[in-house]
Amino acid sequence: MAVTVLDEAPNLGKLYAKAAVTARGRGGDLPDTHLARRGVQVDPAHLAAYTRVCRLPLNDVLPATYPHMLTFPLQMALMSDRSFPLALPGLVHVRNRIDVLWPVGADARLDLEVWAENFATHRSGAAVDLCAAATAGGQEVWRSRSTYLSRGAKAPEGAPEADVEVAVGDLERAAATWRIPDDAGRRYAKVSGDVNPIHLSGLTAKAFGFKRAIAHGMWVKARVLGALAGRLPDALSIDVEFRKPLFLPSTVTLSTAQADGGWDAAVRNATSGTEHVVATIRPA
Repeated sequence: MAVTVLDEAPNLGKLYAKAAVTARGRGGDLPDTHLARRGVQVDPAHLAAYTRVCRLPLNDVLPATYPHMLTFPLQMALMSDRSFPLALPGLVHVRNRIDVLWPVGADARLDLEVWAENFATHRSGAAVDLCAAATAGGQEVWRSRSTYLSRGAKAPEGAPEADVEVAVGDLERAAATWRIPDDAGRRYAKVSGDVNPIHLSGLTAKAFGFKRAIAHGMWVKARVLGALAGRLPDALSIDVEFRKPLFLPSTVTLSTAQADGGWDAAVRNATSGTEHVVATIRPA
């Protein structure tokens, strides 16, 4: 295992451009590479912008999804490199699990590390897990696992089947209705740097087979946590399956129910009932 330590966060716009021109000819196994940054501190202005766009409370503890903002550029650098076997444009986030092992202060100095593992088969192509960990003072405080699907791609011979399903209990009653505007993808992209074309406009999304732009899964996940703010344990596990694209604009409902000391949740289309996101939130 090789660990490469970067002095600063990679530029996401440049990485997407690099990924676009190097998309063809990918293949092979996952790289045995870890990318890392040391002593990272949160920009308070960026944290405030993130909480506004995700409707999360702003206080002295980071939202569970915020360290993803810090590790995502490293994941992008890993995936945009020619050694990564799957083309980055069009990759779809299908599952994300976050474990908050210890509440992370907004002023903490974090050591970050990302890597790829679990190259797997999927009924629609191939999937891979991008893993991330954050430590503070030598103690691991946060970790995540993002599963990405590449439609039409092939995993290596003998690869396991991707585990992308999250089971939730009975969630019939809607607790809230959200009207999500057409520009939700662009607004989140401005804060997160995730300028994947499938999120930005109908025109760019159609180039990758989607009828309209789709909302970022991590934005929907953060909004679920925002809706449950003040009712969550300090240390928790949040496991989300992104079942169907949430097209923009849309009106959706949020259903929640208490389960096993935490919550189950589902975000559904308000008219058709299509399940976009299901989630389990449990004490760690």
